[in-house]
Amino acid sequence: MQKFYFLAVLLFSGLFSIGQQTFTLKSNDVGGQATNRQFFNGFGCHGENISPELSWTNAPAGTQSFAVTIYDKDAPTGSGFWHWLIFNIPANVTELKSDAGNISKGPAPAGAIQSVTDFGQAGYGGPCPPAGPIHEYLITVFALKTKLNLDKNTGAALVGFNISANTIAKASIVMYAQQ
Repeated sequence: MQKFYFLAVLLFSGLFSIGQQTFTLKSNDVGGQATNRQFFNGFGCHGENISPELSWTNAPAGTQSFAVTIYDKDAPTGSGFWHWLIFNIPANVTELKSDAGNISKGPAPAGAIQSVTDFGQAGYGGPCPPAGPIHEYLITVFALKTKLNLDKNTGAALVGFNISANTIAKASIVMYAQQ
């Protein structure tokens, strides 16, 4: 009975509507396992550190900007590990090209901000899990109701807080990596 009630609340609260297209995230570069192209080059890893191509469709009405994050909940830190935070992606953009996370090449959309990851620098930092179990890297695009008033020096926790406070919808895919 509680499951039915929860669904009814979603239907009548406007959070879910029949016939509405689903906000969806896809990638031509990752479809399960991270490859050497995505792996970090450092910390004992020898990958190419190229952020994956990502595209999304069916953003909800009212979207003013997008944010994309990559988060490893399995990192042995006690709080996970942020691998990429890019926000203020213009609302008319629906794709990040492969290697958009490379700060020195500048292929990210104009106006987008890439802030500090848990590697201590802005831009994409690929998977580099310690030897052991497989790590799950959650790649999420967020449709936001505003642009975030943050800069490239803002830490991951504060970026995450602001993303959460302004999210209209989100879509995720998972990339796995193991050493």
